Amino acid sequence: MKLDPILQEIFLHKFTAITEEMAITLQRSARTTYVKEAGDFGTALATPDGHFFCYPAVMGVSGFLDSDIGPTVARVPDLAPGDVIITNHPYESEGLATHMPDLHLIRPIFHEGRIIAHAWDFIHSADIGGAVPSSISPRFRDLFEEGLQIPPMKIVRAGESNEDFLRIYRANCRTPDVNLGDIKAMLAALRVADRRILELVDLYGVETFLEAQQALVDYAAEKALAVQRTIPDGTYAFWDFLDDDYNSPIPVRVRCELTVSDGHVHLDFAGSDPQVAAAYNIPTAGKRHPWLTLKMMHFIFSNDCSIPLNHGVFRHMTVNAPRGSILNPEPPAAVGIRSATAIRVNEALMGAIAAARPELIPAPSGGIMIPLVLVEQDETSGERTVLVLQSLVGGTGARHGADGVDGRDSSLANQRNTPIEKTEEEAEAVIVEYALRTDSGGPGRWRGGTGVIFSVRIAKPGSAILGRGMERFVFPPWGMNGGQPGKKARVVVNPGTENEVDLGKIDIYHPKVGDIVTILTPGGGGHGDPLTRNLSAVEDDVRLGYVSIEAAERDYGVIICSQTFDVDRDATDALRARLRAERGNRGGTGFSFGPERSAWESVFGDDAMTELNALLMKLGTSVRSDRRAQLFYRVVPKLASRKGTPLDTLIDDPAATRLRLEEELADLRKQIDEKGEEALT
Repeated sequence: MKLDPILQEIFLHKFTAITEEMAITLQRSARTTYVKEAGDFGTALATPDGHFFCYPAVMGVSGFLDSDIGPTVARVPDLAPGDVIITNHPYESEGLATHMPDLHLIRPIFHEGRIIAHAWDFIHSADIGGAVPSSISPRFRDLFEEGLQIPPMKIVRAGESNEDFLRIYRANCRTPDVNLGDIKAMLAALRVADRRILELVDLYGVETFLEAQQALVDYAAEKALAVQRTIPDGTYAFWDFLDDDYNSPIPVRVRCELTVSDGHVHLDFAGSDPQVAAAYNIPTAGKRHPWLTLKMMHFIFSNDCSIPLNHGVFRHMTVNAPRGSILNPEPPAAVGIRSATAIRVNEALMGAIAAARPELIPAPSGGIMIPLVLVEQDETSGERTVLVLQSLVGGTGARHGADGVDGRDSSLANQRNTPIEKTEEEAEAVIVEYALRTDSGGPGRWRGGTGVIFSVRIAKPGSAILGRGMERFVFPPWGMNGGQPGKKARVVVNPGTENEVDLGKIDIYHPKVGDIVTILTPGGGGHGDPLTRNLSAVEDDVRLGYVSIEAAERDYGVIICSQTFDVDRDATDALRARLRAERGNRGGTGFSFGPERSAWESVFGDDAMTELNALLMKLGTSVRSDRRAQLFYRVVPKLASRKGTPLDTLIDDPAATRLRLEEELADLRKQIDEKGEEALT
């Protein structure tokens, strides 16, 4: 029997209120800045089989709607009222936890001996042990370096804490007291859910409660399918690149092929690179997964914000992520910086949708999320403080009809800024600048949003700065429809002084007392021809500091008076006419990738890379990474010693380099054909 529509709407709001009350309880009770200020946490209600039927609209991380807690629950036998499950294990949880600082708790909710729902929450923990403070480093090669692995187990048994587990946890964590404070806040949020759900059951009955779960999921599926039908039927492919895997200078490719048939969507990630010997792998278990479907979720809710937030949104989507690829690694591959790769997945999927209907999708954002970590050490006791200074992002990409957003990017998660006052309350270091980055947004008729500048002055000896998720140092965020790329990221120490050093990407850096460490994040891609940007918009950009006078002339063909900041219209008309004549037909449409990607793909095009990755996937995991590196170093000999050399200068003769690639592919084919099954080990 179909649930009455009015009752269905009542249940939607009651369910949402429960998840929001859980989120409020967790955030207000938490101890760490990253949870209570930045908002790196989540809450939800799940069906008895483990899929989310309700999720908060605005609180916490927005991206985990497509999560599946079922495999985690199935690994814990003999569940009883009052039990709570904990895990952070990416492989044992089959991708529920996607890196180990994320602690997930699940409380089964019983009614008369029967599980009628599950309450779930997670937090990003400040530290879970491992080889570095905050537990995340791009150089890690396997899970054992990344900290304490917690397979699904009970942290609470029938309402009583599992003290044996807590002793092990405390012994493997650099900041156990504040982290345990966060865990207590999570447990409190789960108790809220248990109480509120049982109140609903008392009011409406258990069968109506269960019917409401299913009715809302069916409703979301129906409405989401209507949005997906706005994408024309067909198959569309796009790919994007990580700069490298940190342990090598070789770019890493993520490829998405989008197939649409009457609104039914299939995402095929075959052709993406094999898993890497670094921390950029995404543990999806080869299933439909939040990190693979996130951008589809954004697309759907951007076109119909009335859809209930539940797993029904994804009913008409399927996914292929080959085992052994960077999007479905084999254990114990490291996964700590999976978010950097997830952003490339987002942008590959955006590009595929744009290939179908360009007006539906903006240019890419700055393409990074850097949780910048400061470690300070007490000179007397040696005790360490581990603090996330800020979650740094770039600007959003421009879209047809609107500029990007400056200095903000919620495309991965709707985290908030950490107040500077709170940071300086907990640390001795001083934030000396947090501002928008001039000239970083991609030029276009609609300008990409600017990145930010964030500078911190070091105050204590023995301090360390850790940068995670550093990307877009090589390949800038691309522009669309004649728009130009955003500016690339940088990390600089003591900028503007005789001691200035450009660090490039960092893992862990040990500055001296008084050093100023500055992070400059990328801007979003531009959209449309910059020479058609409204003159008053360029004038405003210069007045507000988003664009310099020099860039206004160079990128937009607009002459600005340095005294009055007014546009010289006659000089501008002449300059724009000259620039159009010089450019000819090169203003164009489509995508503007920048010289780095153009140079790389002059050799490593889609057909060659798709074949190479298919061949590499036939090799065993233990040899695949080394064989891949050897091939690239032989094809591009200068690549192995690049060390900051611009990528577009490494390929002197594309034709000769392509010939070397063809020879390497032929050799790899021959090796696999001759050895057969032996080649797999």
